[in-house]
Amino acid sequence: MSKSLGTVADLPPDYYESLLRHNLLPLWPSLRAVLPYGRPARKTRPVMWRYADVRPNLLRAGELTPIEKAERRVLVLCNPGFGLENMQATPSIYIGMQLILPNEVAASHRHTPSAIRLVIEGEGAYTIVSGEKLPMEQGDLILTPPGLWHEHGHSGHDPVIWLDALDLPLIYGLDISHAQEGVSQQITDEHNLSAARYSQGGIVPYASLHSRTTQFPLLRYPWRSVKRSLLELEPITPAGEPIHVAYINPQSGAECLASMGFSALMLRPGETIKMHRRSASAVFHAVEGGGTALVDGESMAFDVADTFAVPTYAQVQIENQSSTRPAFLFVIDDAPLQRKLGLYTVLGDGSEVAGATW
Repeated sequence: MSKSLGTVADLPPDYYESLLRHNLLPLWPSLRAVLPYGRPARKTRPVMWRYADVRPNLLRAGELTPIEKAERRVLVLCNPGFGLENMQATPSIYIGMQLILPNEVAASHRHTPSAIRLVIEGEGAYTIVSGEKLPMEQGDLILTPPGLWHEHGHSGHDPVIWLDALDLPLIYGLDISHAQEGVSQQITDEHNLSAARYSQGGIVPYASLHSRTTQFPLLRYPWRSVKRSLLELEPITPAGEPIHVAYINPQSGAECLASMGFSALMLRPGETIKMHRRSASAVFHAVEGGGTALVDGESMAFDVADTFAVPTYAQVQIENQSSTRPAFLFVIDDAPLQRKLGLYTVLGDGSEVAGATW
C-alpha cells in the first residue's frame, strides 16, 4: 500500500467543488487521518481533575442554580483533547460530578445512556431505581441502567456529592440519546433488599437459578464490601501485582452494564504497580488515599476524590506515596464495549495480544 497518498491539491478545483456540491468527498486525502498505520491517532489526553478545584465550584453552583432549574446539578469533567464543548472524558465515557442539597429532589426520569453514581462525600442521599430505594454512602456504586426510571433525594443535613459516569458520547454519536420525564416513583423496596440477597460472592438466592426476573438484579454495590474483598486479597497477591477486583452481575457473571466496566484497585503502602497496556480507555478515581500516576510519561499527583483520564493503549504506572496507609481507586473503562466488538486487546500479557509492538 502506498505511504504517499494523493492530496486535495492534486485534484482539479472544479472536480473537487463538484464533489462537495453532491455531498461527496474523496477518501484518499484523509485516509491516513482516520486509518493511520501502526497506532491509533488518539484524542484523549492524560488529564487530572482535582477535587479541590471541582468542589468549591460545585457548591457555588448550589447557590446559583436551584435544582428545579438544573434537573441535575452537575459540573462536567471535560478532556481538552476533544474540545470542552463535547463533554467527553474519553472517546466513550462522560464524567460529571453532581451535587444535591438537603431536602432537594432530582426529579424522576429515564434515558437511553447507561449511567452509574459513585458517592464521594456526604450522608443522607438516596437514589430510587425502579422502585428500589438505594442508600448512598461514601464509595458506593449505584447503577442506573438504560431505560430504568430513577430519581435522587436527600434527607440528610449536609451537601452530598457523587461522580456520574455515562456512555453518553457513544449513545449521542449513534443519534439515539434522549430522556423522558416521569412522576415520582412509588417505593416498592424500602430496604435495598438486593444488597442482602447478593451480599457475598459466589452465593445467590436459590430461586434465581430458575427465575431471573430482572436483567439487573443488583443495583447498589456497597464500598465496605468491595474494600473488604480487596483487603482479603492483599496477603495472597504478589508484591507489584495489582490487587484488582471487578464489579459484575451476580447472576450472569458478566459486566454490570453492556458498554462500561467497573473495577476497584488497591495499592499497599509505598507500593508501585504497572498496569497492563490495554485497548480500553479509562477513568480512575481515588476513593481513599493518594499517590502519583504516570500516564504515557506524564506525571500526575492525585489525592482523595481526584479523577484522571487514561487514553487507549496507555502505559500506566501508579504509586502509593503513603508509607503507612493503602490507596484505593475506582476504575471506569469501555472494555465491555470493546469485547462485544471483538476489539479488546491487552499488550504485554500472554492471554491477549494485539500484534502491535509500539
